Amino acid sequence: MVERELNRISSKVIEAAINVHKELGPGLLESVYQTCLVLELKEMGLEVKSEVPVPIIYKGKKLTQEFRLDLLVDEKVVVELKSVKNIEDVHKKQLLSYLLLAQKPLGLLINFNVSLLKQGIYRIINT
Repeated sequence: MVERELNRISSKVIEAAINVHKELGPGLLESVYQTCLVLELKEMGLEVKSEVPVPIIYKGKKLTQEFRLDLLVDEKVVVELKSVKNIEDVHKKQLLSYLLLAQKPLGLLINFNVSLLKQGIYRIINT
């Protein structure tokens, strides 16, 4: 049941990202894609939070420093946006770290700086 819900959400996120990419194309700033993707997802009826702060706990202590998730969709799926020439392994590891720290089950890494968006989408599972 949970897996089906995660698949539904991630499919909607991918559909919305494709819509944004078709409209704007590659080469813009990440923040532009983020703003447009939030609008698309809300129009699809999904709950979307942007720049979600996540505390960092180190050895049981909450640090004053935190990191921010680009997007959190329906409180379950973390979306990390990029507009870079190439996705590197470090980008995937970064998203996995975010999933672990935020205790979320699924993440999508989406690079808008590609000709065909499906070449820029990576699904990361927090096992």
